[in-house]
Amino acid sequence: MTKHDRRLTPAREDLASSALEGIVAAPRYVAGVPARIIEAVAPLRVAPRPDAGLDTEALFGETLTVFDQDAEGWAWVQLVGDSYVGYVPSNAILIGAAAPTTHRVSALRTFIFPGPTIKDPPITWVSFGSSLRIVREIEANGRRYGVLDNGGTVVMQHVAPIDVPETDPVALAERFLGTPYLWGGKSSLGIDCSGLVQTVYRAIGIEAPRDSDMQADRLGTETSHDPATWVRSDVLCWPGHVALVRDAGTIIHANAFHMAVAIEETAPALARIAAAGSQLKAVRRVIGRSQRA
Repeated sequence: MTKHDRRLTPAREDLASSALEGIVAAPRYVAGVPARIIEAVAPLRVAPRPDAGLDTEALFGETLTVFDQDAEGWAWVQLVGDSYVGYVPSNAILIGAAAPTTHRVSALRTFIFPGPTIKDPPITWVSFGSSLRIVREIEANGRRYGVLDNGGTVVMQHVAPIDVPETDPVALAERFLGTPYLWGGKSSLGIDCSGLVQTVYRAIGIEAPRDSDMQADRLGTETSHDPATWVRSDVLCWPGHVALVRDAGTIIHANAFHMAVAIEETAPALARIAAAGSQLKAVRRVIGRSQRA
């Protein structure tokens, strides 16, 4: 098979996406079927085993294409948002084209209840950035609820219309302060450095690549390495790590040094990372100065 980035190319030794026919050699091509995530968080693994490495996660409501399912309960998929390819548990997906989502979770996390009351045990929880389809809104017990297409309800205080993006990725990252570091994580229960950057930029309407090397190469445009020129929300990129510029003196990032999302003074952080053998690779500007408030 022609060499390709397995993270973004739906091709294996035994089959590939029909969109790659003539590009990638495979004994069989499949068109794939649409599906969506119905669990709070679904692991996307490098192989169809529960102990395989966690490449990334897919959040509730996220859409994907399913190319294959096996008898052991794994589906080989490609996420629609960032094109990541891997294996998710089959019980975490619902096959079929999803109707357009209407809202996203704007709280760090919230719950889906079986009816319009917060006193009933919730069906599940959902993380910041999860996609929801609210079919109607109702008032009950002095509170406004959104009724989802699956019949569950969510409090409207914790969601925002999908067509009204957030504006400040750094303020969003600050909501995750203290969230444990998790390699491959993308939720408010555990998140990694590039997952945090992708999540907060997605919330303002910019689809960022998933991994740190992809972000260093393709997110926004490259700008100066001189700290005096950095502005809020610039993305600092090292080999295997990324961080957001918070202000003239601090950065915010999910990192394994603190094992959490943390704010650090910029100069000491740069020195600490350099001392560990990692030099700054790129600085990416995603939001131009003219777009800032």
